[in-house]
Amino acid sequence: MQCYSFIKTMMIFFNFLIFLCGVTLLAVGIWVSVDGSSFLKIFGPLSSSAMQFVNVGYFLIAAGAVLFALGFLGCYGAHTENKCALMMFFFILLIIFIAEVAAAVVALVYTSMAEHLLTLLVVPAIKKDYGSQKDFTQVWNTTMEGLKCCGFNNYTDFEDSPYLKENHVFPPYCCFDNVNGTITEPCTEEKAENKTVQGCFHQLLYDIRTNAVTVGGVAAGIGGLELAAMIVSIYLYCNLK
Repeated sequence: MQCYSFIKTMMIFFNFLIFLCGVTLLAVGIWVSVDGSSFLKIFGPLSSSAMQFVNVGYFLIAAGAVLFALGFLGCYGAHTENKCALMMFFFILLIIFIAEVAAAVVALVYTSMAEHLLTLLVVPAIKKDYGSQKDFTQVWNTTMEGLKCCGFNNYTDFEDSPYLKENHVFPPYCCFDNVNGTITEPCTEEKAENKTVQGCFHQLLYDIRTNAVTVGGVAAGIGGLELAAMIVSIYLYCNLK
């Protein structure tokens, strides 16, 4: 009986934290969607690039709604000992867990396919918008500077781009020297070809593989917490009168 009460109290506490996180994300998401200009003023130009790349507001609202529903069902089900709420909590968490496992399997097995599909989407966008669309250009500049990479595949992605047509050189990041950590300018085609800077997709994969232990540990930790929450919800469900 004491074990049951302790598990019940802990489930209420942790799901209350999840509920608060959901409310926070919902509030921020609604704020970004309704009053994006204030968000940009506070978080600066990088947030503008991020909002162009991914609709942050809607993403936060969706994530907040899921956490809100999970937290509410977990708290309500444990506190009132409602079997229906506990079972719904279990199934929502199970769906999320299965989706995460499926995404991990797809990422591992179909990396080359994903690269091909992304190449078909991203490279034409670079050739069309890099140098003409300010926010798009800033997103790529930030990415290339942070990852020390060039384009999606390599410098050839920028051929026929507005940037190359206007400046007659490639982005400076395509002439980054890994030995001394400097950029050779102007970045002509010959220099870019000699530097052979990795594309951002390959560099991202390399960074993930280099930090595979950390990434795997975080993923395993999240999966473990989800499994624990499912086990606890089933335990409470089975021990209710």
